[in-house]
Amino acid sequence: MNAFQRLAPFIQDFIYQNKWEELRGIQVAACEVIFESDDNLLLSSGTASGKTEAAFLPVLTELDERPSKSVGVLYISPLKALINDQFKRLEQLLLDSHIPVCKWHGDASQSKKNELIKRPQGILQITPESLESLLTNKRGASLKLFSDLRYVIIDEVHHFMRDARGVQLLCVLERLQKLTGVVPRRIGLSATLGDVTLAQNWLNTGTHRACAAPITDEGKKRVRLHVERFVNYADKRDLVETDGSDNTVKTITGDIGNREHFEYLFQMTLDKKTIIFTNSREETEFVMANLRELALKKKAPDIYRVHHGNVSALLREATEDEMKNDDEKIVTGATVTLELGIDIGSLDQAVQVGAPLNVSSFAQRLGRCGRRGQVPQLLFTFVESIKINAADTLGPINWEFIRTIAIIELYTKSHWMEPIYPHNHAYNLLYHQTMSHLKSCGELSPAALAQAILSLGCFRHITQEDYRTLLTYMLDTEQLERTERGGLIIGREGEKAVGSHKFLTVFLAPEYLLVKDENRTIGTVDKIYPVGMRFALAGQAWETVDVNEKSKVIFVKRVPGISLVDWDVDFEVELHTVLVQKMQDVLETPPSYPYLSERCRDRLAEIQYIAKGSGILENLVTPLSDKKFAVCPWVGTRQLFTLHYALLQRKIKNRLPWITCVYLEVHYDGTASALEAIIREILLSDLDLYALPLPERVQVQGKYNEFVPPSLLKKQFVEDYLDFEGLREGIGNSAECREGIVYEI
Repeated sequence: MNAFQRLAPFIQDFIYQNKWEELRGIQVAACEVIFESDDNLLLSSGTASGKTEAAFLPVLTELDERPSKSVGVLYISPLKALINDQFKRLEQLLLDSHIPVCKWHGDASQSKKNELIKRPQGILQITPESLESLLTNKRGASLKLFSDLRYVIIDEVHHFMRDARGVQLLCVLERLQKLTGVVPRRIGLSATLGDVTLAQNWLNTGTHRACAAPITDEGKKRVRLHVERFVNYADKRDLVETDGSDNTVKTITGDIGNREHFEYLFQMTLDKKTIIFTNSREETEFVMANLRELALKKKAPDIYRVHHGNVSALLREATEDEMKNDDEKIVTGATVTLELGIDIGSLDQAVQVGAPLNVSSFAQRLGRCGRRGQVPQLLFTFVESIKINAADTLGPINWEFIRTIAIIELYTKSHWMEPIYPHNHAYNLLYHQTMSHLKSCGELSPAALAQAILSLGCFRHITQEDYRTLLTYMLDTEQLERTERGGLIIGREGEKAVGSHKFLTVFLAPEYLLVKDENRTIGTVDKIYPVGMRFALAGQAWETVDVNEKSKVIFVKRVPGISLVDWDVDFEVELHTVLVQKMQDVLETPPSYPYLSERCRDRLAEIQYIAKGSGILENLVTPLSDKKFAVCPWVGTRQLFTLHYALLQRKIKNRLPWITCVYLEVHYDGTASALEAIIREILLSDLDLYALPLPERVQVQGKYNEFVPPSLLKKQFVEDYLDFEGLREGIGNSAECREGIVYEI
């Protein structure tokens, strides 16, 4: 009996009605694992490859053949929008079945939730926060809801793995297992995984199951890529036009590159359904405002939309609905919000302004286009500002441009993506889960609390001594209180934390102010724009007409023109050693990349000439001036930070000029060879990371860090962020390519 024949009759009918020619390879493989084993399952394949159906078809078949006595399938998503999207798809699939589906989040129907609690069955779609709320505040209902839970389907596994919410999710799932005594099988879905083994280990946490990760041949895919460049000149002296004689005719001012760029984007997106990705909300607003203004001047229709986390949910959903309509050739500016798998129909192309954040982000964005038989098409654009005098010899190098080429090469030639580092010492989540568990259970002895929390798989690297340190600190700060019986309960200050409606969210988010045009919500901003000030939001320019600071509402009116906006928090990224060493390779390789425009090829040749002349390709230490050196070990951000602190320990002043920099800028009174000898000595030493001169309040970002003792935050930074062995290995691999430099490591 083949995979199709094993599926439930209503699923077979659905497949016939939708004229599927056959099951895809990943769907057949998923059926084999679900029907023939008791393993967890990790499905990793490209966007629109049928992963969701691969998970649900066999699972729903089993649920149809052997109905559960409670909710049988739990689908967990990072976004409410994804839940709403999958809900519509599941409703169609389940039309002729007796399996109900219910969505559970802040915007979902309360009557439907109440009905599910009374008669738990079928499929429940939920976010991690809502699931924890159920477990914490409705412990009895949770037991009834999930007493016969068979499967947990986790969508966008890569998103959870790199985020604090992933730790939260695994803890909540394991607490649910302890409550019900049931260990459901887990199915993880992802389009972008750099290391499948790490993802298998993550998915298995607390289940004691094996995890199957079938590899299916998706075949080679054609990809259409193009990189284009535009130039802003920083000074009127930088560029002049002449009439062919000695007479100057016209001086071109500094923003010519921007103007050419927007004109190019306008032309390239005409009558093409497009997402324009940028790496910040400010840039998205700026690009889309300029395109809309250009369209207005050309009397073209307004087809421009904005989609990011600060745009109201209503406007985002309206944009998503427009994008699903094949007849609507709209152009949407977005950040990471459209990287995840929301169904937006078939795109003609995607555009990336500037460099992608990393290889995984590039893969995710490329996967958004080329659906339904189309060739994926991704256009990159760069706007550079050229200055008359660079600060040093490396100043003229556009590192973002080089990084983009390296990203394209790694993904298209090697299909490599960054592995996701585990959160082994997430003390802020240890605090959060301690408070959540006490809120759910009430008073517990220190021993019982330690047993409940430290037995969770996510905290297996945390010692009892560390937990004792945390509990003592929580008692001292009145987060906890000791009862007369010696037990622990939530303390006076702790009640304020757990009583907040934001307690369940474990990710950092600034305080936002609501922006309203009369009674219509436009979105949010994180600062007050005074009356009369103009700013951009949701692709429009607004002017503040009133501010209610108590209610945190800014009332606005729409105004013409282009305005700017800024947010205090935006996206950060770190570079992996593999990516940095590919950048080194790009600088050494002849400029023969076919996706580069002629202007980009010329620019690459110029950068390669500068890099070769500077010495950074051959030397670990390169002089920039009399007392300033570039130390370029060609390693990732974590490894570079490790060297940064190791040099500071030896009283050598140095810094990373920017977060994605590939070298350290070092101020040193000696020679390059002497500095190189010091670095060699560091690499050969038994470096004690805890003895490094770390800042007093050093920490890995976390929402609940304020409730964790500084000693544990420092330990988390040392253990989970610094990487001395990776530094040694990275410099060793890079040194093999350098003549005259040999390291015995």
